[in-house]
Amino acid sequence: MRRILGLDTSNYTTSCALWEDGSIVQKKQLLPVKEGQMGLRQSDAVFHHTQQLPALLEELFRESSGTVDAIGVSTRPRTQEGSYMPCFTVGHGAARGLAAALGVPCHEFSHQDGHIAAALYSAGRLSLLEKKFLAFHVSGGTTEAVLVHPEEGRKFSVRLVASSLDLKAGQAIDRVGGLLGLPFPAGPALERLALASDASFRIHPSMKGADCSLSGIQNQCEALVKKGTAKEDVALYCLLSVWAALDAMTAALLEQYGDLPVLFAGGVMSNSILKSRLSERYGAFFADPAFSADNAAGVAVLAALSEGGEPMC
Repeated sequence: MRRILGLDTSNYTTSCALWEDGSIVQKKQLLPVKEGQMGLRQSDAVFHHTQQLPALLEELFRESSGTVDAIGVSTRPRTQEGSYMPCFTVGHGAARGLAAALGVPCHEFSHQDGHIAAALYSAGRLSLLEKKFLAFHVSGGTTEAVLVHPEEGRKFSVRLVASSLDLKAGQAIDRVGGLLGLPFPAGPALERLALASDASFRIHPSMKGADCSLSGIQNQCEALVKKGTAKEDVALYCLLSVWAALDAMTAALLEQYGDLPVLFAGGVMSNSILKSRLSERYGAFFADPAFSADNAAGVAVLAALSEGGEPMC
């Protein structure tokens, strides 16, 4: 049995995963955020990762012990020149040290690459890596669409083709959640509120070509709250506004690049309202919630592919 360890230390979650001949066991823990705050300083994120990663690795190997044949790790947010965030240095350093001690290869990827691979694995669509497709990465730090091209050796390259010009989808959701008194990260609680609403809205997204602007969502929701609109309806308006923007981006990109498969990855895309609407309209693919939020499963899968593993589906 081949075993590949994956590590990811993002701005939100400490995570590790083991790929074992196509199956994945993973452990992860959100970084602690004080009540009322909308995130962490990078110095605090680095500190918490150094505290949480050893405990998660101990838990993972208690559950699934054995020899590790290779390691995959996310070292940067995106596969772009200059992409950097200090929190990823924790996982990168741990991966390098473990690989040196064990005498095994260490494969480096971007956090975004990991999200794409995790979503494909979860959706049973890793075979898409053999062709061109459109992938969205929608989270607290990113709202982007990339064109994915296959490369030799079961690798792929991405090219940015659209993004939010200001606020990211996860930021908009968290800010509206804070406005409604919800805990950070606000996504799950905001979704529960929205599902209790039967309000209807006509929303026109702010677009510039295939790029979107999301800063108006917070302003509109603040106006609704001032008018005394029910929390459930404000929550639904927020999520439908995100959906309208993603819908417009997808339509514009498919018109430009042709009828390509569409994948949605990232923590925001675990939302059932967004998933049902985008799936119905575009036949899009999504990760299960456990593989949608930040995770190390994707880099474990990519490392397995690099090592000649066979997790293709």
